[in-house]
Amino acid sequence: MAQKWRVALGCDEAAYDMKEAMIEHVRSLGHEVEDFGTHDAKPVLYPDIAIKVAEAVAEGRHDRGILMCGTGIGVAISANKVPGIRAAQAHDTYSAERARKSNDAQIVTMGARVIGIELAKTIVEAFLGSEFESGGRSQPKVDRIEAYEQSHR
Repeated sequence: MAQKWRVALGCDEAAYDMKEAMIEHVRSLGHEVEDFGTHDAKPVLYPDIAIKVAEAVAEGRHDRGILMCGTGIGVAISANKVPGIRAAQAHDTYSAERARKSNDAQIVTMGARVIGIELAKTIVEAFLGSEFESGGRSQPKVDRIEAYEQSHR
């Protein structure tokens, strides 16, 4: 692996065990990790954690983010409310790779009630190992998303 990333991770109580496994896995791949919680299996409001992770990525304190909840949907919606963030839900490696290569997503989201930990590891590897194809056929689409966002700030 050539690129080392600063990765922000977060989850709700439904994905606590998955998050713990992802922290260990991401570190084993040579990346830096910051754990934004939750730090146990007690109920939390996942939007708070997802927004903190997304803000850390948007502000440049972290390069990538990984968010998990029961389905991956709620944390994706929450993270996408942060200006400049493109969070993509992925439950397979192809989607994780395309989220980076085609959409320049900085955050991947997954559902602990939808996929298992071993599949989540491969999704994270695909996501962290892929890069946006700058100047490629998806560039105008990403530019349009960014332009719309800028015009509505």
